[in-house]
Amino acid sequence: MKYIETQILPSLGHAEVRIIARTPEAARAVAEALRGCFAGTEQRSYPGLDGDTRLHLTVDTAASAGPAGRTPAGAGVHSDEI
Repeated sequence: MKYIETQILPSLGHAEVRIIARTPEAARAVAEALRGCFAGTEQRSYPGLDGDTRLHLTVDTAASAGPAGRTPAGAGVHSDEI
């Protein structure tokens, strides 16, 4: 049987996010993408059991940090695309 972690729920309008990635860079990239959509707290990182990285952060789902789905510079339609 798998152990299920029990903890207090975040306050209304907030969500706890757990990111597990092979490298710290990958975990940070996902956290940055979330911060582009939601206001959030400072991330907390922990070493994983198998050498992976575990990153935790709390996001405020009621407060937007900016336009969701922003297109990175240079990622739009190219001149050879119709």
